Amino acid sequence: MKYDTAPEFDADFKRLHDSEQRLFVEAVRKMISACKRDPGRIPGWPSSQRIRLLTDHPGIYEMTWSFPGPDGRATFEIVSDEHGEPVIRWRRVGGHDVFRKP
Repeated sequence: MKYDTAPEFDADFKRLHDSEQRLFVEAVRKMISACKRDPGRIPGWPSSQRIRLLTDHPGIYEMTWSFPGPDGRATFEIVSDEHGEPVIRWRRVGGHDVFRKP
């Protein structure tokens, strides 16, 4: 599955500690693995990542994984590229504060 990042995500990611960046990348690898098992549709996400739709923001998902201390969180949406293929657009990454403007 392809992915894209929003400018807010890029800024958030730069603010993470190296260890937090590595944990996020590891979580994304698990997510990609699930996408490869079920190509062309929204997969059954790994339960360890607690992926769910946000209730107040239609079409935006949250993913939670373990950080040392508070859990890490990221928001994303699934959009289509010019060929109609699904693309994950990462919107925000960090702690609980990402929900202020997901």
